[in-house]
Amino acid sequence: MKTYSFEKLKVWQKSKQWVIHLYKLTETFPREEKYGLVSQLRRASVSVSSNIAEGSSRKTPKDQRRFYIISYSSMIEVLNQLLIAEELCYIKNKDLQESRVRIDEILAMLDALTKSLRI
Repeated sequence: MKTYSFEKLKVWQKSKQWVIHLYKLTETFPREEKYGLVSQLRRASVSVSSNIAEGSSRKTPKDQRRFYIISYSSMIEVLNQLLIAEELCYIKNKDLQESRVRIDEILAMLDALTKSLRI
């Protein structure tokens, strides 16, 4: 089976693991948030790894960079939504802090990947 270039990227691997973590974290949210905050969090999280994958397939560094920046922005969106979720008592502060560590790691990797592309 063929392995695509994005599958070798550590940042993509971490962001994919993040999606699994976030899906499990949001399982405990209230039912009424299924189409609200849960949906937003899940879509934004999936967007991070999806844009890394799509960006890796682009031919020019400028085009790749654009997708990595979108991934970065989506992860910031996730952080914002988790801060809201914590204030609404949907997640514990401990879960927020653990998530922030993972988010910070992925953001740093995305930043490094973006800066590595000379345009």
